[in-house]
Amino acid sequence: MRILLMIVQIIASLILIGSILLQSGKSAGLSGAIAGGAEQLWGKQKGRGYEELLSRVTTIGAIVFIINSIILIRIF
Repeated sequence: MRILLMIVQIIASLILIGSILLQSGKSAGLSGAIAGGAEQLWGKQKGRGYEELLSRVTTIGAIVFIINSIILIRIF
């Protein structure tokens, strides 16, 4: 059980790292290149959808990470 929870913790942390790095910041970050290409191909609505998707992935990843951390603390 501990090993499974630790694997889930690692996956959640990698998802958080990736989704945060891909989100645009003040300087557009890494997602500037990706979202810019998406806007050219699919229009502005798809670019916003991409940012919304990254926001949801970050939120879900953070929730899984926090709940899993609390469970791991209780187990150990």
